[in-house]
Amino acid sequence: MTYPPTSGPDGTYLPPPDPPVQPYQPPDLQPHPSYPPAHDPYAAQAPAPFPYAPPPVPYAAAPQPYDYGYAGSPYGYQAAPRPTEGLAIASLVVSCASIAGLCGWGVGGLLGVLGAIFGHVARRRIRRSGANGAGMALAGIIIGWIVTGVALLLGAVLVIAIISDNSTSTF
Repeated sequence: MTYPPTSGPDGTYLPPPDPPVQPYQPPDLQPHPSYPPAHDPYAAQAPAPFPYAPPPVPYAAAPQPYDYGYAGSPYGYQAAPRPTEGLAIASLVVSCASIAGLCGWGVGGLLGVLGAIFGHVARRRIRRSGANGAGMALAGIIIGWIVTGVALLLGAVLVIAIISDNSTSTF
């Protein structure tokens, strides 16, 4: 049996199938030729030419293309803000926390070393990537090493005080 069947069960031929439906065709929007042309009062009119155009400067510098990130460009583009390096923030926070850690036996010195190391790593990353945060990293380095020095100095004073203690105690 063939598909679609060409004859009915009684041997007569079937009518041809309907033609396929054509996709939507937009209507023709051209005015009928018998209509007079419409006058559009809002149609743009060509500006009158200038009577005088200044001559070109013979050796003028070529105009420079605008940088897309330049805030003064006529298009108003502004550069996207650079991200701040996270280790620079961590360096400053840990170094500032190390100041309070000076009251705890040596904790301030350890936090100061951590803050300084974070700051050095952050400055190296900032040089490579161009991110923001160089000042925070530098502040973290300075505060961290100062607190570490103060902690070492206090530790040395404590050790000297213990060694030079002349009192004898009996338990």
